[in-house]
Amino acid sequence: MFQMENTSPKAILLLEDGVYFEGKSVGVQGTKGGEICFNTGMSGYEEIFTDPSYFGQILISNTVHVGNYGIHSDETESSHIQISGLICRNFSEDYSRKSADESIRDYFVRNQTVGICDVDTRALVRHIREKGAMNAIISSEVYDLSVLGEMLTVLPKMAGLELSSQVSTLTAYELGNPDATYQVAVLDLGVKTNILRNLMQRDCKVKVFPAKSTYSEMKNWGADGFLISNGPGDPSVMDYAVDTVKDILEASQPLMGICLGHQILAESMGIRTYKMHHGHRGINHPVKNLLTGRCEITSQNHGFGIDEKAVRNNDRVEITHINLNDDTIEGIRIKDRPAFSVQFHPEASAGTHDSTYLFDDFLSLLQRK
Repeated sequence: MFQMENTSPKAILLLEDGVYFEGKSVGVQGTKGGEICFNTGMSGYEEIFTDPSYFGQILISNTVHVGNYGIHSDETESSHIQISGLICRNFSEDYSRKSADESIRDYFVRNQTVGICDVDTRALVRHIREKGAMNAIISSEVYDLSVLGEMLTVLPKMAGLELSSQVSTLTAYELGNPDATYQVAVLDLGVKTNILRNLMQRDCKVKVFPAKSTYSEMKNWGADGFLISNGPGDPSVMDYAVDTVKDILEASQPLMGICLGHQILAESMGIRTYKMHHGHRGINHPVKNLLTGRCEITSQNHGFGIDEKAVRNNDRVEITHINLNDDTIEGIRIKDRPAFSVQFHPEASAGTHDSTYLFDDFLSLLQRK
């Protein structure tokens, strides 16, 4: 499907509601579809591109310039680009940062990633905010809208789609100091590298397990606690992960959930999840910590949420964080178990570090075990 850029720089973006944009091709020539979403962050594009939670999605970058500070190998959140394609205003092949390893163009070509630039991203984002998330397709090789429309009809919807097993590690692996005080099993639903860094920085040896690993498999390794990671897809169809979390809770083991892990914890407590209108993605989302009364500026990337009414009707669950933009539930804890979760990303990357204390809270659970 892919080849190096040819002499034709034209590209087309078609949304499933028939709206389309024309622009220039970036990265490699090709055709790629997925759910369209946007990120409001003004920096951190490399971390965003490599976040496994974006698997299966076409990303609109709200910032005008993408690529202007190049690509640095230390700033990736996984081994490769995870987005299906990129939509941006200006794709900067030249970069100013001396420590960068390569240009964004070379990075996209190396990762066989398609994209389109010279798009009115402000108009496009306004459209998504009004109409909601939907599938879209980028092509720099097919320009017939009717043909692209036919391709769109066979793209699966994000609701009901299980994706974590496609981005998870295939085999378990260990990281960190072998003589660390604590051992944390990470259920990899699409884990970001900086989550693992935060654990290792807190005297934890980490073993990352495939998405469909059982509680027994992780506990037999000698885990002192469990982290359920972020990741892509619909939590309501991930019975394998929900069953694992139920077993962890039944054993009253320390547990922390992040993003998708937050939704899986909710599902394990009988709290349903739902598809949001257009999700939360950015590095400046205000969240109120109800336990401290303080506001935290958070990094977010999710298109599903947990049902507020079901949370409030569950006597075993306490709400710990709420989103100050729309009052959605951003954090919960289980009253009779050493378990909590947050919808946002305390490890940031990209983003502020207001919420890294949550890793210390998790460490406290390990210490009290």
